[in-house]
Parts: sequence; structure tokens; C-alpha cells
Amino acid sequence: MEHVSVDLWAANLQVTPDSLQSWLASVELRLQQAAAREAQLLVMPEFCCAQWLSFAPADLPAEQQLGWLAQTAALALDPMRRMVEQTGVALLPGTFPVAFPSVDAPEGYLNQAWFLTPDGGMQVQNKLSLTPLEANGASGVTIAGTGINLFDWNGLRCVIAICLDAEYTALWSKLGELDLDLVIIPAKTDMITGYNRVFSCARARAIELQTAVCCVGAVGAPLTPWQEDTGVGGASVYLPCDVSVALDGMHAALPPQTAAEGMDVVLQAPAIPVGQCRRIRAGAAEAEVRPGLWSGDHLTVEGNAA
Repeated sequence: MEHVSVDLWAANLQVTPDSLQSWLASVELRLQQAAAREAQLLVMPEFCCAQWLSFAPADLPAEQQLGWLAQTAALALDPMRRMVEQTGVALLPGTFPVAFPSVDAPEGYLNQAWFLTPDGGMQVQNKLSLTPLEANGASGVTIAGTGINLFDWNGLRCVIAICLDAEYTALWSKLGELDLDLVIIPAKTDMITGYNRVFSCARARAIELQTAVCCVGAVGAPLTPWQEDTGVGGASVYLPCDVSVALDGMHAALPPQTAAEGMDVVLQAPAIPVGQCRRIRAGAAEAEVRPGLWSGDHLTVEGNAA
């Protein structure tokens, strides 16, 4: 594949669907719109399913929220797969809590992304690095994943990195060995500082890996008065900084969005030049800087402080 077109939905978690069917209908509409634009993929933010709390049982204890979301996610999966098959557009519908028995946490949950394809395929990626709130949250304990799922989609070598995973070079040093065509980052950040960390790191990774990186973050927080809501989201597609693809490493971008702005929009990113990025990685003549993995294993620390 020479180009890929992606829709990135910076979904607003302040939106309050009245049922799972209503939420699914909104996803189906976005898939239909993506299909009309000939996009091949729709990506939603991390934990977009938090919108479901608007129709959760009124007496649901906080410590049971993850369990209820996990049960609801199981109900949503098959309808989403049918939508993807009908529209012909692949879907990454954010992330979901998935029950995971653990010695340390009898009712632990993975924070799991699903990548659904029109041929009925499904790829799974668990979040690898957790925030303190995830690891010790009142709504349940989240378990860190331990594996990187490298998968093929339409001839592209792809991985998913979830939010905080974008910030750690130890992960990306491994990803750099995989000759990736597309990295997808669903995110949810509680403040502008978190947004800047995740999105800035995503931009750096596109340069480091010389590949396309799609990042989308949720706007706001569920069931929170907008005056108190500090959650910031947005969407961007980053590329290597090279004259043959993007002078500034930016293919498309939405500015940071806050709950107060009431935004719930899709960034349309047509014709991402994955083919040219692949040639740059391979050392094509067009590349300004010849690529290559770089290791610091041979370096020694010098100076008085050593």
C-alpha cells in the first residue's frame, strides 16, 4: 500500500448516550462517514467507553465500574464487528477493561485495544505502562500487559501503543527493530501537560522510527461538570521530517480540545504516505539522513561525576 487514509475521532467523554444502542449508532455513523470519504480506518481514543457510565446503573459502586464496563464491552463487540464488515472500514474503538485473573488482584483488568477489520479479523493490544490511578484505582485494579502485538493490515506492518506507552524509550527501542509502517496511539490525558507529553513523544517517535504515527486523545472526562474538567484531547498524524513527505513532520492535526469547548470532532487524514516512509527507512536516495537503528551500548560514562 502506497497511501492510507485514516479518520481520528477525538471523542468527547462529556457526551452522555442513553444506552449502548445509542452509542453504537454514533460509532456506525462515523464509520459510514469514513467510508464515504474512502478512509480505511477509524480510530477512537483510549477508554472512550467511559461514555457508557451515563447509562450505568444509578447505584453502581465505584469499585464495580471496571467490571460493569468489561461486561458491557463484551456486548458491544459483535455489533461493532458487523458494522466494520458492512462499511468496509477497519475500527479501533478505543480501549476497554477486560477481566484478567491475577494472583495479585483477583479481579484485575487489562486496558485493551481492539483492532477490528472488515474480514472479521481482530487484533488485540494491552496497555504496557500504567498510571498510578490505573494501578490502584477505586474502580478496580488494572494489570499491565507484557507483549507487543505486531500485525499486518492491508500489507502494512502495524502496532498499537496506548497513551503512556508513547513516553518510554525502552519500548520504542524494541519497536524500532520491527520496520513499522504505522503506529496507532489511542490516548486519554487528564490535563494539558499529559496531552503535551503524549503527543510530543508521538511526534518524536515518527522521526525516530521514520514511520507514520497516528495519535488521538479523548476530550474531557465523563460525568464531570465542564467547569471542573481539565481533560484535553486532540488528534495528529506525524511523519518523518523529510522533504519527500513533510517539512515539519506534520501530516494533519487538530489543536488541543477542552471540555469547555464542547468539541467532538474527527480529524480526516487522507493519503498518509506510508510507501514513501518505507523507502526512507530503507535508505532510498530521497532520504536526507540515512536511517539506521542506533544503540548506546558501546558508550561509557566519563567525567568527574562518573
